[in-house]
Amino acid sequence: MKTKMLVVLLGGLVAGAGCVSTVNDQHAFALVPGKDKFESRYERTPDQVYAAALDVLKVNGVVSRESIINPGPNQSKTIEAKANGRSVWVRVQAVDQKVTSVTVQVRTSGGGTDLDLTQQLQTQIAVKLAAR
Repeated sequence: MKTKMLVVLLGGLVAGAGCVSTVNDQHAFALVPGKDKFESRYERTPDQVYAAALDVLKVNGVVSRESIINPGPNQSKTIEAKANGRSVWVRVQAVDQKVTSVTVQVRTSGGGTDLDLTQQLQTQIAVKLAAR
């Protein structure tokens, strides 16, 4: 009976696992799908916001990839990094001529969410922008 219950629980766990879309238009393992990203908007240029986000990620972890999505006037810049053993993705894109959006997404190695780290990184980016 215990073996059957264990098999049912593991089957449910595997059935619930899957992938989530990341802010850099890729996919990542997700054991627990759910809210894992926050967006903030700033009256700064995309280059200023991107530089602040890059500085924050370098201080908190290791940047593994920087990329540009949709090159041209509507481009989005993304950063992929590891911080505190978590996978972090940041997307910076212009909303209009004066406003820039930055979205931070964090996932644990086990596929869970880490909203505390997500909010901490968002706050650090805002502080970095205010100091400039």
